[in-house]
Order: sequence, then structure tokens, then C-alpha cells
Amino acid sequence: MTPTKSASEKDIYSVILPTFNERQNLPIVTWLLNRTFTEHNIDWELVIVDDGSPDGTQDVARQLVKVYHPHVQLQTRTGKLGLGTAYVHGLKFARGNFIIIMDADFSHHPKFIPQMIARQKECDYDIVTGTRYAGNGGVYGWDLKRKLTSKGANIFADTLLRPGVSDLTGSFRLYKRSVLEKLFESTDVRGFTMQMALAVTAKAKGFTIAEVPISFVDRVYGDSKLGGEEIVEYAKGVLKLWWQF
Repeated sequence: MTPTKSASEKDIYSVILPTFNERQNLPIVTWLLNRTFTEHNIDWELVIVDDGSPDGTQDVARQLVKVYHPHVQLQTRTGKLGLGTAYVHGLKFARGNFIIIMDADFSHHPKFIPQMIARQKECDYDIVTGTRYAGNGGVYGWDLKRKLTSKGANIFADTLLRPGVSDLTGSFRLYKRSVLEKLFESTDVRGFTMQMALAVTAKAKGFTIAEVPISFVDRVYGDSKLGGEEIVEYAKGVLKLWWQF
């Protein structure tokens, strides 16, 4: 059920962080989240959803649960079940009335979260998404081929779908909890194209979306999960959404 709050209660921001082999990155991003929320006096929690990482990620996460109690919780799953279903799973345990989704590989810096929160409050937006392709946003650490692939994917999707956002594949977003729950109910897309499907569905349902420019930095530790299969899945996903909407 969606938590309700009285006029005297503060907003709670739940960060859902799917992990798979993020043992080295997880302590850094958790420390940064704690520092960011504490400095801005924001009530927060971190829900780590780990898909059976074989590298010891869960051991590290359990230590973080102790260190940052009561702000961090670990929810485990058996096997690599996918990014989209990890968000759905994490939402079941999150207590916040706002949900933040981001990557665990340190490519999304928590310093942008206060800006996203402030932007949401400006006009009571339903969604605020971080964008690499507007304002002073940017991508750092990618080679030219990776940059062209990402930019081309967004241009391809924007041409067909007209979603009204500059970074359709971005995975650093702030949602009203009630809105995210409705979007999960409205779309069955749970794979690599989930972020795109959520944005397109949100526009079709009349939800409001704002953007905050972010600096995206390629992961320092670990390997990227993006491969040829994901690119093919993305193209199929764009065409499917184009047919639906």
C-alpha cells in the first residue's frame, strides 16, 4: 500500500538500488547518499536489491545495513532476474512517498538528488529525470562509439515516440511513489527498455515530467552490463512502443 503522511510529516525519499557484482562501488555510493541526504536534512532510506551477486556484494551490503542503520536495507533475490523486476521488488519494501532509481556503479552522482527534489517541488511534478543531453549535462569516460550509440538511441526513440524528454534511456529518476506504482501496473516491460517504456507511458497518461541536467560518469569498478543483445532489445522496444502509442 502507498504510505500516507499527515501535514506535519516530512517527505521520505527511498532510493532503490539494484546490484549485481557491485562490491567495490556499493560502499562509495552509500557513503555519498548518506552525506548528501544528511547535509540537506532529508529523510531517506536505501533499498539494495541484489540478484545473487557471486562477488561478495551481499556481504558488503550487510555491513552497510549495520553501519547506516536504520537507513539501509538489503533485499536479496536468487539469480540475475533483471533490472526492471528489481525496481518492482524493491518498491514492495520501500517506505518512502518518493522513489529515486539510480545505478549502483557510481555513474549517477547523489549530489544531483537535491536538485531533482527542488525541481519536483517547483510545480509538483510527477517525475523528475536526470538528463545527459540538455543544459550543462554531459557524459564522461565513454569512447566516441559509446557516445554515438547512446545519442543515436535517444534520437531514434525521440523521432518515433516524441516522449517530451531529452534523455529517454536515462535511469536516474525521481518519482512520486503513487505514480510509479501506476506506471508499473500499466506496462509489462521489465528489461533494458523499461526506463523508456515508463517515460512514454507517463506521457500517454498525462503525468508531468521535468528534467535536471546531470553529469554521467562511466563506471570506475566492474564491467558494463550493456551488450549487443541489449541494443537489439532496445530497438525492438522502441518499435513496440511506437505501435502501441
